[in-house]
This record gives sequence, structure tokens and C-alpha cells, in this order.
Amino acid sequence: MDGASPLERLLRRDRVITIAGVVALCLLAWLYIVAGAGLGMNAWEMSRLALFPHQQTADVTSDMSGMDMSGMDMPGMDMSGMAMATEPRVWGAAIWALMIAMWWVMMVAMMSPSAAPTILLYARVHRHALTQGQIQDKLAPTGVFMAGYLLVWLGFSAAAAALHWLLEREAFVSATMMSSQSRWLSGIVLIAAGLYQLSPLKNACLSHCRTPTAFLSRHWRPHTLGALRLGALHGAFCVGCCWMLMALLFVGGIMNLVWVAALAILVLVEKVFPAGQWVGRAAGIALIAWGSATLLV
Repeated sequence: MDGASPLERLLRRDRVITIAGVVALCLLAWLYIVAGAGLGMNAWEMSRLALFPHQQTADVTSDMSGMDMSGMDMPGMDMSGMAMATEPRVWGAAIWALMIAMWWVMMVAMMSPSAAPTILLYARVHRHALTQGQIQDKLAPTGVFMAGYLLVWLGFSAAAAALHWLLEREAFVSATMMSSQSRWLSGIVLIAAGLYQLSPLKNACLSHCRTPTAFLSRHWRPHTLGALRLGALHGAFCVGCCWMLMALLFVGGIMNLVWVAALAILVLVEKVFPAGQWVGRAAGIALIAWGSATLLV
């Protein structure tokens, strides 16, 4: 008969618990996005595909602004709301909070799968250190490690929301579709993202993300505070690796589920798969070509 205590039995299942927690968090984040992220928008209707998204966004905006509302009386429909749909919205405190939350939840949905190997390895290293008597914390502060990781992405999300507000105010991004309606913005962001994919800084940050064993052995710190610091450091490397890819959401649509899913898959392939670095570089070349073509149409 196994005479292990409940805590010891729990420690044996820490891998299963960690995987279940990451999967649940990722699924909840995706459900929140699909449900409209609290903004009252239909994410499915905003998930349109186009080779040059700015043209599609401009066409939708033009169609809405050109609609003749005179003499139209539709029960339950606010005509003034439709007229304002083509104009930049007023960002009050509630909108700011929702926008930052939207960006943050999207980052959770997109980045959790690629961060899972490092989170699982952290739990394993902690368990090994415990069995060797190197630490006394019986419960691995895996949740604290992930909290540090996600807090860094919260900071990124606040900066992204501020840029979102600025681009929307200057009419580079549509308030209706939440995507670029400017050829110049689309082209420049695509080319910049492609160039960054090929840059030494991108490669350095990606190397840390692709080698979690080396990362943990170099930066390991014990206890809860050490876990928070380690998670934040890993998050910083991930932001350095992926921030320009996230900027592509301004091109295809911040609430465009296809773009969100495609970028999440690219990030996962880059960080986890053996040929991930080469896939990232190929994507960089494709983005430069795509951005150049965008500037010419």
C-alpha cells in the first residue's frame, strides 16, 4: 500500500495539473475573444480574409458612411450608432480597461501554448531540486512563474492599447473593423515585421525561448519571489521575440480570429519545432515581399 501523504501524491501529479491549468487558461482566453472581448463586437464577422486587408477595411468603412439613413425607421436599431461607426470612438476609462483586457487576453491565448514547455520544465526542475534536498518549498510555485510571465505581457498589452488608441484617433485603424485602413501603415508594418524576423535581436530572444533548459539553469532562483522574477524574465524574452508579430494584428484585424490563430501557430512553430528558426526566417522574407506589394497597390 502506498503510504504517501496527500501532498506527496499531489506532487507526483504536478505535470498533469500544470498541463490542465495551461489548457484551461488558454481555452478560457479563446472563448473570451470569440465572445467579443466585452466590446459588443462579433469576432466572426470581423474575421475576413484579404490579400490586402486595408482595401477591404476601407471598402467596409466607405459602404457604412455612404449609407442613406434618411427615411429609414428600423425598430431596435440606433441610426446614430451606425453613423458614428465610421468615426473614431471616444475612449473613456471603461473602453481603456476593456481594450487593455482584450489585448492581454489575446496574448494569453496566443502565447500560452508556446510557453507551456518552459512552464512544465520549471515544475520538473523544482521537483528534482526538492528530491535532492536543495530546496524546502514542497509545492512548486508554477503558478507564480506563469503569473510573472503574464504580467510582462500585461505591460505589453497596455502599450499596445495606447498605440491602438493613437492609430484609431489618426484614422489609420478602423474603429469598426479594428484593422488598418491605410496602405502605408499596412505596408510599413509588414516590412518592419519581416525585417525584425531576420534581425540578430529577434534571433537572440528566440534562442532563449527555444532552449528552456539553458534558460532555467542560467537564471534559476528558488522560492516564490525567484519564480516571479524568472517568469517575468522569460516573458521579457518572449516579448522581445514576438512583439513585431503581434503588431501585425493592426494590419489584419485585432479581433480577426484567423490572424490571431495564424500568428499563434507561427509563434508555436518558431519556439517548439526543430526547424522553427528557419520557418521564422522564411516568414520574414514573405512578410517583406507582402509589405512591398502592399505599398504598390
